[in-house]
Amino acid sequence: MTIADKSAAATGRVILVGAGPGAADLLTLRAARALAAADVVVHDGLVGADVMAMVPAGARLVSVAKRRDRHTMQQADIGALLVREAQAGHVVVRLKGGDPFIFGRGGEEVSACNAAGIAVEVIPGVSAALGGAAAALMPLTHRDHASIVSFVAGECRGLADQNWVGLAGKGRTLVIYMGVTGADRIAEKLIGDGLAPDTPVAILERATLADMRVLRACLADLGGLVAREAVISPALIIVGDVATLGADAALTQITKALPCPIS
Repeated sequence: MTIADKSAAATGRVILVGAGPGAADLLTLRAARALAAADVVVHDGLVGADVMAMVPAGARLVSVAKRRDRHTMQQADIGALLVREAQAGHVVVRLKGGDPFIFGRGGEEVSACNAAGIAVEVIPGVSAALGGAAAALMPLTHRDHASIVSFVAGECRGLADQNWVGLAGKGRTLVIYMGVTGADRIAEKLIGDGLAPDTPVAILERATLADMRVLRACLADLGGLVAREAVISPALIIVGDVATLGADAALTQITKALPCPIS
């Protein structure tokens, strides 16, 4: 490595930035400053258009969008890309939907940077669960309803490999990321683990954006609700009594009628 190469490596760094659930004005001030200083922005597919509009004109954009059945770039290759760009002396912003450490694989990317001796920083973002619940006026905790909150991924591993026993029930809220495609199997699993079929559930689709929808049902009808309303990702599933809370007047889309009684 030449002296010039060493100098470039010393100035290059990686910043993992949480872009939040969609709305640009939910970015933190620190996130906005990092984005303004970026030479290279490596971004997810779910980052909102308004957030992408904040990328400086001179920055190079690299999409590493992932979908359930298609990955633009494998995770190991993303880590290698971040390291390579930082070693070239660039300020690299890794722009992630939600928060980098909530189902964002941020830990893997930090490890890749650490292993290569690259300076790395993480700027937290508003997670989809927190942003969506706030937009729907649906508290994830409430003295009368829930004092425990659990976050699970519906697609990261096979359902049979996951132990969800005790994560949902009286006094608890379960938030399921990436669960739309397997909603019917998720309902079957939770009911099989002992959760009552009439447990309230809500789906928060396109959280915090202008066309956000909040849909409600009971657990037994979760799969049917997804099919009837043609729910698409990104969407969250909220399981528990707090799913009955919220003010529909605050939403663009009127909440659908419940297909089974929830009081």
